[in-house]
Amino acid sequence: MSTANDHGQPLRRALTTRLLYFFILGDVLGAGVYVLIGQVAADSGGAVWVPLTVALVLALLTAASYAELATKYPRAGGASHYVTRAYGPFAGFLAGFCMLAAGVVSVAALARGFAGDYLSAFATLPVALVAVLFLAALALLNARGIRESTRANVVATLIEVGGLVVIVALGAWLLLRGEGDAGRLTQLGTAGQGAAAAVLSGAVLAYYSFVGFETSVNVAEETRDPRRSYPRALFGALATAGGVYVLVGIAASAAVPTSTLARSSGPLLEVVRAAGGVPVWLFSAIALVAVANGALLTGIMSSRLAYGMARDGLLPPVLTRVLPARRTPWVAIAATTALSMLLALTGSVATLASTLVLLLLVVFFLVNTAVLVLRRDRGAGDHFRAPAVIPVLGAASCVLLATRIEAQVWLRGLLVLAAGLVLGAVAVYRRGADRTAPGASDPDVSDPDASARDASTPGGAAAQERGAAADASHPAV
Repeated sequence: MSTANDHGQPLRRALTTRLLYFFILGDVLGAGVYVLIGQVAADSGGAVWVPLTVALVLALLTAASYAELATKYPRAGGASHYVTRAYGPFAGFLAGFCMLAAGVVSVAALARGFAGDYLSAFATLPVALVAVLFLAALALLNARGIRESTRANVVATLIEVGGLVVIVALGAWLLLRGEGDAGRLTQLGTAGQGAAAAVLSGAVLAYYSFVGFETSVNVAEETRDPRRSYPRALFGALATAGGVYVLVGIAASAAVPTSTLARSSGPLLEVVRAAGGVPVWLFSAIALVAVANGALLTGIMSSRLAYGMARDGLLPPVLTRVLPARRTPWVAIAATTALSMLLALTGSVATLASTLVLLLLVVFFLVNTAVLVLRRDRGAGDHFRAPAVIPVLGAASCVLLATRIEAQVWLRGLLVLAAGLVLGAVAVYRRGADRTAPGASDPDVSDPDASARDASTPGGAAAQERGAAADASHPAV
């Protein structure tokens, strides 16, 4: 039963700068780094650290745009909310739909990954059963509270980083023993393409390793002082992840022949095998932690995004219901988890997984351009502001990377985008019909749904910012 306490209320402000830093770091340092270095080596050559560095720079461009918008409009909804303010509800729905689709598919894929080869090092269980139980456990942790979820993330992130530090140490030990080859660190290019093209191809794959930072904007509303904390946590986490990735790339490339890395589905295990001294099962356990942590954080993002879109009137309002005591969006958590379970059980995740980068590039392009459009709105107070050239370069980088994506992936991505366009048109039409219905009243500032739905208008935006300021000065208890 819906009550005033569980419908449309602000979320609890519980995240400190440190917790937010670990949230972002844990999301970026996900399962990708454990499997992608071999594929990057196959595309770029032995100097894996070069495309990793390029990908970091490109990610920082878009991250700067997110930092400006998240500190200017600190509320759940993230990219969907920003694009709605800049271009209207139709474009906002498309951005949110792309993010939501990518998040739900990612969680389903990670659930199947958790139930696969890494788990088989310890026990052989039905994939479907493990995936369902895994997703249910994550949903319960998510619903318990953002503080509990992010504290679990701190522990998991430390384990993930510890595993990567082990790889760096093993690579250095191999070189000291004279068994590695530092000459591979300068080898760029493959038999099929030159150095420049190889770096760009490798950067597309490496870029996937850095995405994840965008999920953090959906918990800005649950951050105690987002205008101060968010930029510090975001850039600090990306710099940390970039440094770790570059060191891991150097260690793996120097320790293991490029051809061996390229053939392996677990390239970091090749470093462990080559160096010796560390049990293979231990690294499998670390990989399981990485997969579980990535799924937890992506699940948090998906549920908060669904909550924010519903509050903006772009999804059914039932998704704005929160648990009275925990103040977490339980309906949004249940809905996104159910969709992830369905995808994990049907196996259709494999068809959609390769479209994740493309979907995110669409979102990133919209966000980078939205920064420029929204410069005419000064916001409610001081916020981070990126130089104007940064979002321009960020948008251009999205176009550049999109040109390197294969035609088959484009076809699948366009099908998802077409579905988003249809659903967006329906959502906008229904919202317009609701506004023109007999007896419809003007939006009230005290109604968070109404003020969010009118955020794209000057008066609505002002009302919304007044409401956000009130939330900040009177946090939920």
